[in-house]
Amino acid sequence: MDRSFSNNAISTLSNGLIESVERDRNTTFITVSYSNCFSCEKNSATIRLVIGKDTLILDESGRRIPASQLIRGMLINAAFSSAMTRSIPPQSNAFIIQITDRPPVNQTVVGRIVNIDRRNRSFTTISDGNLLSTILFNVPENAKIFDFSGRPMSFNRLAPGMRVRVIHENFMTASIPPQTTALEIRVIR
Repeated sequence: MDRSFSNNAISTLSNGLIESVERDRNTTFITVSYSNCFSCEKNSATIRLVIGKDTLILDESGRRIPASQLIRGMLINAAFSSAMTRSIPPQSNAFIIQITDRPPVNQTVVGRIVNIDRRNRSFTTISDGNLLSTILFNVPENAKIFDFSGRPMSFNRLAPGMRVRVIHENFMTASIPPQTTALEIRVIR
């Protein structure tokens, strides 16, 4: 059976930012912010796209990929149904999603520990004696911590004055000092 769609049955967005990804049994939901004003600098619209088994998902090279590879921070182009819910944000079925860019995976900082808050599992570093380089790292239970020999160590063995290399999430708060989540901490000489 031949299905033909009128031009207004399909909506598109370009350079949308995936804000969140939720997964249910056979369905993935992504919330995407995008600009529907080409001269505007900020994203001005949000939509929740429903990705089912018939949604075509392509990587940057045009190869088909599973929905499980969609992550927060990716930039995408999408074609979706013009029929959408009146919820906030509106929800619509996605037909095609193409990734145009991926977020950086992680960031690395080298600095000296100046303060440790053992109760809240966090510590503050400063790099090269520059106060503007101060960062507060929150350390989850699953963060990997290694001594200078590369052997695992506990958070409680970290001490002020230690020089560390911290691999952390690619986001930081706008607070003073900025905060982020440490993924791996390695004591270095």
